[in-house]
Amino acid sequence: MNTRPPSRRLSSRTAVLAAAIGLLVAGCSSSGTDEGGAGAGVVSGSGDLRVALVTHGSEGDEFWDRVRKGAEAAAAKDGIELTYLSDPDGAGQADLVRRAVRDGVDGIALTLAKPQAMKGPVNEARAADIPVVGLNSGVDAWKKAGLLTFFGQDESLAGRAVGEKLNQLKAKHTLCLVHERGNVGLEARCAGVKKTFRGTSENLYVDGTDERAVSGILTAKLRQDSSIDQVVTNGADFALLAVDAAAEADSGAEVATFDLSEELVDAVRGGNVRFAVDQQPYLQGYLAVDALWLYRTNGNVSGGGAAPVLTGPAFVTRTEADSVASFAAAGTR
Repeated sequence: MNTRPPSRRLSSRTAVLAAAIGLLVAGCSSSGTDEGGAGAGVVSGSGDLRVALVTHGSEGDEFWDRVRKGAEAAAAKDGIELTYLSDPDGAGQADLVRRAVRDGVDGIALTLAKPQAMKGPVNEARAADIPVVGLNSGVDAWKKAGLLTFFGQDESLAGRAVGEKLNQLKAKHTLCLVHERGNVGLEARCAGVKKTFRGTSENLYVDGTDERAVSGILTAKLRQDSSIDQVVTNGADFALLAVDAAAEADSGAEVATFDLSEELVDAVRGGNVRFAVDQQPYLQGYLAVDALWLYRTNGNVSGGGAAPVLTGPAFVTRTEADSVASFAAAGTR
């Protein structure tokens, strides 16, 4: 991305985006520094720079709480006025990015769960000389999209590592639960598992916004096919649902997952979940916001703009769970 780093601009301009955020907050979301995952919120630093963080996170998802908390920590350190916005729908997320562009923010950090939806908004940011960095989703798409850099996990690599881990655990039939159809990161994880796993691997697609339906579909699948001895989920909450579904179905299937939460770490410690893959969402949010500050103030580009900055994968098994439990409890792992 050929965006030059102009000198600092004070945030005394008309706050068009702030007005839009006010409408969003009044309508359906959390605000300020509340722990809410989806929606909108503003964290005020010294106001020297304004940054918008726009994700595809859903409301109430602890994973995105961690991303946001990391971003807020970097904003507080750097004196940035940070706006957090999210919409799990690709078109909705694209509209939020366009609003940030129209307001003339100093930088945008965004996720590329649906890269095609972000193509137009990113081009508009480039045309407006606004630097854009990627995080979390889009490790294979960020360079083509014209972003400065990317912070996250190589999802294909992580999936392949999980497949190898399951081989070591002697699993024979793995079910990979995909809770958002079309999400390139989730698809890459399950494809990676299938690539290295020596047994049978299949995907089960569900609507992650309806936990009751997810539980029912998974329970029915496990009852129907007793050969499934391993379920791999793409989020901590879904792993906990899978544990209950396996019990309800009287299935002997074990559960493993991508991503952590405090409750999930407890489940790993207790042996209910075999392992988790930690991509460090707090770190992703922190590094993305800090990277924009460094670019604006010193012209730095993390990874040289040529390679992503990887934040995972790291396995958390029963052996490692104790060492990360306190961080998970604090909402930073």
